[in-house]
This record gives sequence, C-alpha cells and structure tokens, in this order.
Amino acid sequence: MTAVLLVDDDVELAGMLADYLAQDGFTVGLAHDGERGVAEALTGNYAIAVLDVMMPKLSGIEALRRIRAASTMPVLMLTARGDEMDRIVGLELGADDYVPKPCLPRELAARLRAILRRSGQSGEAPGAPLVFGALCVRPEQRRVEWAGQPVELTGTEYGLIEVLARHAGRPVSKGELSEQALGRPLARFDRSIDVHLSSIRHKLGTLADGRSCIQTVYRQGYQLIRE
Repeated sequence: MTAVLLVDDDVELAGMLADYLAQDGFTVGLAHDGERGVAEALTGNYAIAVLDVMMPKLSGIEALRRIRAASTMPVLMLTARGDEMDRIVGLELGADDYVPKPCLPRELAARLRAILRRSGQSGEAPGAPLVFGALCVRPEQRRVEWAGQPVELTGTEYGLIEVLARHAGRPVSKGELSEQALGRPLARFDRSIDVHLSSIRHKLGTLADGRSCIQTVYRQGYQLIRE
C-alpha cells in the first residue's frame, strides 16, 4: 500500500479525504500545520505528500520550499480555486501538480496515482537510454544527464522531458504533454506545462549557440532538438 502524507489544517476535510484514500488502497498519515507536515515529509515514511497552501505556522508554499531543499519526494498542492498565483509559485518551487479546492476525493486519488506513475513507482518496464547531444535520458533509472552530469528533476519534470525525448525532432502539443506526462487533460488557461518546462530549461545546459534544447514551436507546442 502506498503511504500518503496529507497536510491540511481543515481537520474535517482532511479526515474525509483520508477515509476515501484509505478505501482506495492508500495508507494515510495526517498533519494539520506546515511545520509538522515538513517534519513528517522528511521522515522517509511516505511516497508522496499533499500540501494545502493556506495553513497556520507555516504555509504550504514555505513547507514545499523546505521539503524541496532536502528531498525530491513527489508533492501535490491543494490550492484555492481560481488562485493562479499560488499554483504558479508552487510549480516553480517544484510541486508536481495541484488540485483546486474544494476537490473531489476521487480526483485527488487519480492525481496521486498519476504522479506516482511519473515518479517511477508504477512498475512499468524501462527502456533504452535516449541520447541527443549532451542530453541523455535514462528511463531505466528515471534519470537525466547533461554532458555526463546528473540533473535534479522532479518526477513531473522528468515525465515531461521523457515524452519530448521520445518524440524528439517534432513538436509535441501541450495537450499531448498534459495527457502523457501529467496524466490529465489540459485545462483551459492551464499554465503548468509552461512553468515546468521553464524550470527544466533552467536546469539543463545550453547548445553551442546558446539556445535551449527545448524549443517553443508557435501554435504547435514544444520540441526537443535532435543533435
């Protein structure tokens, strides 16, 4: 059973979500403030964490920042519906995905499973390394290297670059990236793909001419350049 840490100061909502997740095959640990949430997340006892953005003592955003400073564990954020800034900041800090509140327990469970699949916990068969110039994507280890050096990516970032690598040389639409890498349809005005890819570009090196190996193709999506 997959262990999920649910961090939310709304005790009633957290209990309801925990009950549903337990019935859906997860084991669930609870924390009701950000400080306790960070401490629990860093114990190594959980496969994934769910953080509410608005919490006492320590906000979900600051809790995410502290977790990311010490761990690459997958993190899903619970954000206020319509609060675009919280979503963007969370993604920029390394959140793997977000779910607007109030959320359906069924949707939360589906998002958690999708993130875990992207994080290499699905048991799917690995593939051969994908090499394009200085970039090497190793599906068997879910690892990315640039010029022989490892690149620290979140599970979602890794999923995106693997999809681009498997379609190297042709544009991949944001809809395809969302379906294949995030495990969900692309919502209208959803900027999460753009934010994740911006983070990946900053983490990778550049080509000889100074460009990123991930190019934006007008009205078509994103493309990984073959070298």
